[in-house]
Amino acid sequence: MDSCFLGQIAWGRSHLIKRKQVKKNAMFVRKKVIIIEHDEIWQNSVVHLVDGTDRFVVGGCYADWDEASSNVLRIKPDVVVMEIVGPGRQGIAEISVIKEKLPDVEILIVTSQDEDSVVIAALRAGASGYILKSANFVEIILGIEEIVRGGSPLSSRIARKVIQNLHRNPDTPFTRRELEVLGLVARGHSSSQISQQLFISRDTTKTHIRNIYSKLDVNKKADAIELAHRRRYI
Repeated sequence: MDSCFLGQIAWGRSHLIKRKQVKKNAMFVRKKVIIIEHDEIWQNSVVHLVDGTDRFVVGGCYADWDEASSNVLRIKPDVVVMEIVGPGRQGIAEISVIKEKLPDVEILIVTSQDEDSVVIAALRAGASGYILKSANFVEIILGIEEIVRGGSPLSSRIARKVIQNLHRNPDTPFTRRELEVLGLVARGHSSSQISQQLFISRDTTKTHIRNIYSKLDVNKKADAIELAHRRRYI
């Protein structure tokens, strides 16, 4: 574990101990938290902090949904902290499964995935919060505290994406994938970069771009971006 992790954990433990001292006479029923995360170092760091609070206790840690599925339903946690990973966006479908079986559970996504479509899909599936892994560990603990109070913790970059999504024109001629490609084109990504980020072939990327140009009736990237912004497609 590197010095950055250790520094965040030390600061977090100190912060949480002070809060415990202020509330030492209060009686709490510790809420159960399940963590689904493939990175063992990150997982252990969060466990260390969660178990160091007086409000939460770790009910289980699992590397993936296959390992966690039966245990989540058995333990019936108050909060599930989980990631979204890989080209298949593993985790989004599992959010719906958890909410269907345990509608009262709160789900906090903590991930490095920040694509618009992934964020919106996770929130639509039933996640109550979405924090990027670039946050420090204390922010994650505070996010858990906020979510059990009925809040929706979002990293600032994620909150911005949610607002931008609400501003978009709902009458779009594009498919979900075309909107993803269009958004990346507007941010200056090349065809090869788009292919790598979306886990699709370059030929598929070029097909999407041709379809986008056709639907906008343009022949140039700059015209496509300008028209897409003007019509609030992105």
